[in-house]
Amino acid sequence: MKLAVIGVGLIGGSFALALKKAKAVSHVVGVGRGEQNLKLARERGIVDAIAPDAAMAARDADLVLVAAPVAQFESIFSSLRDSKALITDGGSTKRDVIAAARKALGGGIGRFVPAHPIAGAEKSGAAAASADLFQGRRVVLTPLAENSPHAVAKVERAWAACGARISQMPADEHDAVLAAVSHLPHLLAFALVHEVAGRKNSEQLFSFAAGGFRDFTRIASSHPEMWRDICASNKDRMLEELSSFSRKLDQVKALLDDPAGLEKLFAEAREARDRWIRSS
Repeated sequence: MKLAVIGVGLIGGSFALALKKAKAVSHVVGVGRGEQNLKLARERGIVDAIAPDAAMAARDADLVLVAAPVAQFESIFSSLRDSKALITDGGSTKRDVIAAARKALGGGIGRFVPAHPIAGAEKSGAAAASADLFQGRRVVLTPLAENSPHAVAKVERAWAACGARISQMPADEHDAVLAAVSHLPHLLAFALVHEVAGRKNSEQLFSFAAGGFRDFTRIASSHPEMWRDICASNKDRMLEELSSFSRKLDQVKALLDDPAGLEKLFAEAREARDRWIRSS
């Protein structure tokens, strides 16, 4: 199988490495905006060739992975309109991606099987790519009515070859679920670091920050452009989650005058997290 990767970063690069490790691809062509990143991708053996644009990369490909920031998807899909290759993606939002695909691909929309690997990290670029990134991790497919069973099965096999666990859900449900457990935490981490960094005594505050602050804000080292696009494209769901979390913060503020109630909330939260960790 010949693979084209549009956006050879953490997700795109790891997809290529994982399929190479599984001997599921024979040739990988990469496309990206950063010359140095593409050069590194070739040096690391992530890609075998570099194409000047998405259309050229997909010309002889059997499968195309679009793994760029989601705001770029419509332009990329337009470049792939005349390709015959099967297309999947790694976008963290699905409603906007599907809308962009419908607009750009027209009657060829059946060639696009939307996917989201829930296997990110705070590092980005080809340097962060790993053949084992998707091992045991969940990949969500949000198939379209226009997708043939063969197309969906082929994309499932590709992600399964990477070691992923495959599940399916509607795009609306996907964006609501991920807003709560992925998009909101990233936004909060970025906001907290920005708040501390903006204070007059920020150097002092950072010098005393230890494991708790480091763990909570780890994902604030993630790719700013990518997360800008995710939050903006999922704005309605993000506003719902922010409103809900704001109400929770008001509850916690009130509990500062109720130590027993505060401890109860902490205990319930710890139990819920421990239960989740044990089952994952």
